[in-house]
Order: sequence, then structure tokens, then C-alpha cells
Amino acid sequence: VSRIFGELITLIEPSKRAGEVEALEVTLPYSKNPFSVPPNVYLIGTMNTADRSLAAIDIALRRRFQFIPMLPDVGVLRGLSVEGVQIDAMLQGINDRIECLHGRDFQIGHAYFLDLKASPTIAMLSSIFRQQVLPLLQEYFFEDWQKIAWVLSDELKSPEDRFLTRRTAAMTGLEGQDNMPEKILWSINTQAFDRPGAYRGIKPGAIPA
Repeated sequence: VSRIFGELITLIEPSKRAGEVEALEVTLPYSKNPFSVPPNVYLIGTMNTADRSLAAIDIALRRRFQFIPMLPDVGVLRGLSVEGVQIDAMLQGINDRIECLHGRDFQIGHAYFLDLKASPTIAMLSSIFRQQVLPLLQEYFFEDWQKIAWVLSDELKSPEDRFLTRRTAAMTGLEGQDNMPEKILWSINTQAFDRPGAYRGIKPGAIPA
């Protein structure tokens, strides 16, 4: 970044703004006009720390900004219920286990569930899990389905309420494959998305020690 913007980065520092004691200005290379940054300009940006983009920011730019973490706020969802599913408790349970398994930067934000305030239906909750939550967990855990099942408390539910199902398979009947070890194959139980019990079964709290 510093190689591209050069001394322009310096101009955003509070002490280098126009009117300050250490004010600086540069001459723009094409127009040859003088340029400085006024004191009432605020630069505000957001980034997702889960993609580790923070580590790639040039240190010359990073030290000129303040960084304020914005973690999920389940309190925003307090009192929101869908067919007996307490959304704040459900999300807290999911995030506690994600933090144990992968780190706090990978927690799921409360914003995914805000549409439930206008439409607190199992159909809306199903859509959120199908299209956003489960694909996000697949990305986070590189399709390590066992960890995803832990996050969703699947092993504590009745089989029909589990989002993920598993079966054991082996290579048999093929030349040279009879001695290969058995493998666990996972699949998504699409019917579970429409069952309130699948969401009620997502227990609060982290993974037991």
C-alpha cells in the first residue's frame, strides 16, 4: 500500500491535516495542484477478521487507524423465538463451540438472524441455515463434518432432527481394494431444516471438557 500511495498516507494522520501545527501538503503528479486532508474527514472501514486480511495490511497504513473489534451481540436477538427456539441461546451455543474449535474470529454474527424479527417463522429460519449458516460452517471447517456436527449438537439429538447424517462404507468387490479401511460418509439431512426440534436441540454452552 505504501508503495502505491507513498506520502499520501502521511496526510491522513491527525497531526498532518490542514490547519494543524505539523500540517503537510503534496503536489499531485498530474494536475500539479496542492493537496492536503482537512481535519473533518473521517475514514471508516470494516473488515472480516476471519479471512485474516488484517495481517496483510501494510504496517504503514495499519498504524494510522484504530481497530475496534465488533463481536456478535446475541442480546440483539433476546426475546426472539421461533416455534419454541430461543434464537439468542441457540446462536450463543453455536458460537461457544466455534470459539472452542476454531477461534473467536470465526463466530457467526447476529445479523444473519435479524430477518427473523420481521418473519419469525420456521421457513425463514430454515432458509438462513440452508443458505448461510451451514455453507459458512463448511467453509470454516473445510468440510470437516464431524466438527460441524459438534457445532450443531447433532449427536445429542434424535436422528430425525440431525442436520447431518453419517454412514460407514468400504471399498469391496474391486481388485486390490478389499483391504482398504472403512470410511465415514456424511450427508445433509434436508428434512431437518424444517423441524423445530433440530434447532431446539442446539444446546447452549461449549463442548464438555
